[in-house]
Amino acid sequence: MTPARPSRPLWLITLADLSLLLVAFFVFVQATQRQDVQTRSALAAGIRQAFGGATAERSKSEIPLEANIVSGFAPGSAAPGSLRFVSDWAADATRDARTYLEVTGYADGSPADRLDGSALALASARAAAVASVLERQAGPGRVRISAVIAPPPAAGRPEGRRVIVTIGFGH
Repeated sequence: MTPARPSRPLWLITLADLSLLLVAFFVFVQATQRQDVQTRSALAAGIRQAFGGATAERSKSEIPLEANIVSGFAPGSAAPGSLRFVSDWAADATRDARTYLEVTGYADGSPADRLDGSALALASARAAAVASVLERQAGPGRVRISAVIAPPPAAGRPEGRRVIVTIGFGH
């Protein structure tokens, strides 16, 4: 009688199966790499549907790349100080046509910031004052404005009276 050959461990067979699947995946990726965008997106949609994936389009999120702060606003004032540094920074950053500037004005919510009755209106006026200077550098349609009232820890403090300029990349 011949002695029985020792069988291979189960983990070794599983490892071989997974390795073969990985090689097949890379062959698939390489084969579909040279297709045009329309064919590739149709193929991806078919695979997504076959495996029960979501069919909704991915949202084109805009990615903030860099930010800069304009500070030094007097209480109740929307007049910015020197914007030379921010203006040069924005001009350099917006050389790429796909970038945009998001200008967010802040008011600290203190009584001095409510001279016109609305801290949000003051924050908006601060953002608009900075945006008008930056729009000359970036070009029309590439500057967005928003306004925020600073949270309570910044109320009454100079850091609550600021404008943040963010460079974004997207549509």
